[in-house]
Amino acid sequence: MSEKRVATEKAAVQSARQRLDTPVGSRFARFQIDVEAVGRVGESFARFLGTGRYLAIQTGIVIVWILLNIFAIKLQWDPYPFILLNLAFSTQAAYAAPLILLAQNRQENRDRVSLEEDRVRAAQTKADTEFLARELAALRIAIGEVTTRDYLRRELDEIKDLMVERLPNSAEGRKNSGKGSGSGKSRRRETEAKMADSEDRPVTGM
Repeated sequence: MSEKRVATEKAAVQSARQRLDTPVGSRFARFQIDVEAVGRVGESFARFLGTGRYLAIQTGIVIVWILLNIFAIKLQWDPYPFILLNLAFSTQAAYAAPLILLAQNRQENRDRVSLEEDRVRAAQTKADTEFLARELAALRIAIGEVTTRDYLRRELDEIKDLMVERLPNSAEGRKNSGKGSGSGKSRRRETEAKMADSEDRPVTGM
């Protein structure tokens, strides 16, 4: 089984090499570098270079270096003109400048991302504000068309005043009609009584 597997793998490799669009793998070992980790370390170092603590430490080291190489004759590892110290400063500057540029690039990337987020947030806020303005306008129009409590109260008061004005007129008319009907009945009774008296009286002159 292992021989068959090796044969199939060799055939696959040969077919892959025959194809021009298939890249050939590198024979050397590939080192994977975490760019984000390197950027964080470089940025932290660049930030430390711009602090007063670093300046104080560097000043103390330079003073001790110069004093030891001037007064300590047996310990002079870098006598005047301090060539080794100058070399250390040159090496530090050579590494500090790229680290500072790396920190600036990372800060620019963060600023760009934050600006894009602020732009999106501002556009969303503007859209929400316009939507709320339209909703408030529609709500005002709808409220203007709906009858309110004050409007109903005013209409009821007007109806009440009209009823109060009409009720006395109707009461007076009923009284007048009642009086008229009573006088008519009395007149009928008087005429009926007169007719009865005339019938009861004897006829004379015959």
